[in-house]
Amino acid sequence: MIAGNNLEQMGSEEVDDDLMLRVAKRDGEAFRILVDRHADVAFRIGCRIVGDSIEAEDIAQETLLRLWNNADKWIPGGSGVAAWLSRVATNLCLDRLRKKKRTSEEDVPDEADKAPLADELIDEDRQGEAVKKCIGKLGDRQKAAVVLTYYEEQPNLEAAKMLKMKIKAFESLLYRARGSLKDCLENNPIIRSARGGIDNG
Repeated sequence: MIAGNNLEQMGSEEVDDDLMLRVAKRDGEAFRILVDRHADVAFRIGCRIVGDSIEAEDIAQETLLRLWNNADKWIPGGSGVAAWLSRVATNLCLDRLRKKKRTSEEDVPDEADKAPLADELIDEDRQGEAVKKCIGKLGDRQKAAVVLTYYEEQPNLEAAKMLKMKIKAFESLLYRARGSLKDCLENNPIIRSARGGIDNG
């Protein structure tokens, strides 16, 4: 984590820790800067895990509200605002999916392909769509593990903390998720065609 620097340093921007200390004093401008920097993190995670852009917007708003409400508890020098938002957004997503399952006999909605994913993080072609569909078929926590590690590029240890799991349990979860994705993709005709046919191995 970057230690707090003075704004007098040439060419530097005010670091997140300093902004959070201002937000703790109810500084709206500091909060606006943090929102501009990091709001897309919560929205992206919502889209990828829940698979619905409207719900993702609600999750992003709730995540930012919690940041505002808990600013007085902020401890500088930790994992950072983006990681904090990722953890809160992920847990909000999992809560929503659990509530959906309690009111429906269906499993996780297989509509992840409808989520407006960032162009730079996934190909806009048929193979990319196939990958998104397969991710949408994963269980809630497996989906969260894949999103955090491969899309948000969180280290395994940090992602495990976000899901409130021990590192070994998280790595086992991620291993199973990769296996499920591999099986799904190998049975997808688009992917098999791109590879030049069916593997004989």
